[in-house]
Formats: sequence, C-alpha cells, structure tokens
Amino acid sequence: MERCGLLMAGANRAWTTGEVTPGQDDGILTGDEIAALDLSGCRLVVLSACETGLGDMTDYEGVMGLQRAFKLAGVQTIVMSLWKVRDDVTALLMTRFYDHLMSGRTPHEAMREAQREVRRDHPDPRDWAAFVVLD
Repeated sequence: MERCGLLMAGANRAWTTGEVTPGQDDGILTGDEIAALDLSGCRLVVLSACETGLGDMTDYEGVMGLQRAFKLAGVQTIVMSLWKVRDDVTALLMTRFYDHLMSGRTPHEAMREAQREVRRDHPDPRDWAAFVVLD
C-alpha cells in the first residue's frame, strides 16, 4: 500500500528533494496512511483522476490500491476510474453525477444516469465508462 496514495500541497517538494518543512506534513498520503484512518462515518469518496481504481495484484491479498485503502479505513462507497480519462468529459460527468446525487439518488443511480447523459454527446465508452461505484 506504499505504492499508492494521494499528493497534496507540498508533495512536489517532498517527493523531488526529500525536504519537508519542520512542523508541516509532507503532502504525501500513502495507502497505508489512508487505511489507518477512521473514515467509518464517510459515506462516499470520489476519486475522479485517471486509473484510481487500479492497484498492484498480490498472490494472497488481492488488489492493493487506493480503493482497498479507503475500504479498510471504513468508507462505505467509492467512485473510481479504471483507465485514463479526459479532463473535459470527466468534469461534465462529475457535474452530472453530483447533480443527481444531490437530488436524492444513490451513488449507483447517480453514476448510471450521469453516464447515460454524457454518452449522448460522447458515445465513445472510453469517455464515460471508466468510472465504477464500489460499495
């Protein structure tokens, strides 16, 4: 789980130079760090960047990646992508997803409806089908 994570403010300097300002976080949140969090009250995490649903396959543990880290932390539902996605279409998809989510639909229903709408103008599945919802 050390091979996956999220980069926040300050991560570039810490990653490239190894320098971390005393008293500040390095900006690198590893899968191990995520898994150690108590996110049991978190109903939804959306990872809308490229390939956020992928990870390393192990012989005995299965897929180790961000999705596993967030599930171990207690997150109920995760939205993630399985391949590289276009920024412009992803922005549209996520806007529609959140619109449907805020109107009372479940994450599964909201994603299905958002994908159906985006598919009208962007019929190539590479543009809209990368995102999955994991409970």
